[in-house]
Amino acid sequence: MTPRPSSAGAVDETLRSYKLRRGRMGATRQQALQAHRDRYAVPGGDGPLDLPALFGHGTPVVLEIGFGMGRTTLAMAAADPGTGVLAADVHTPGVAALLLGLHERGLGNVRVLEGDGHLLLQERVPPGSLAGVRVYFPDPWPKPRHHKRRLVDAGFAALVADRLAPGGLLHCATDWEPYAQRMRAVLDAEPGLVLEGYLGERPPWRPITPFEARGLERGHAVTDLLARRPGPPAR
Repeated sequence: MTPRPSSAGAVDETLRSYKLRRGRMGATRQQALQAHRDRYAVPGGDGPLDLPALFGHGTPVVLEIGFGMGRTTLAMAAADPGTGVLAADVHTPGVAALLLGLHERGLGNVRVLEGDGHLLLQERVPPGSLAGVRVYFPDPWPKPRHHKRRLVDAGFAALVADRLAPGGLLHCATDWEPYAQRMRAVLDAEPGLVLEGYLGERPPWRPITPFEARGLERGHAVTDLLARRPGPPAR
């Protein structure tokens, strides 16, 4: 099944939704990149991913866009080994940390992309193939002139709705209240999604993230938003 051509959610690569962070890596993480990248990497290429071949036929697959240093990804993958996770981030030290954690824990249900998860969703994920999409604490781009860089906008919501299977869940979290309000408006307006929750308390299945902890220390309110593609899940 080939992703349908669509301008919805199209990524302008000159207008990134993330900041490229510089960071030095120690020898352990450098070695993790070299030793474990091939084992856990999302396969290269231009065509749609064969998710059943990657994770097993009938395995639900979730895409996580932006995993930081991978702690939340590791915890959720370990707690739910029957779900496959496509984890994407542009930050090389975070990729290395996640690869090392997967190796140390012996987890086989995660595949890692060092790159833009939005592009992965647009170009390589087939329509109707995902059980979920996770977007935890994306850059809020708080200045008004930068709002156009925010990941969660109308085009992104339409793209997610297309890529989710019936019953699939988009889970967003942010500690920036104006962004939370904007996310709510965007998800409410997307006909392919039903906003099921606008939560001021962290759901029990989502571990606290380092970004979240820093926001809480600064007195920020954390909001989780849950939006589902209508329809019964595939059996």
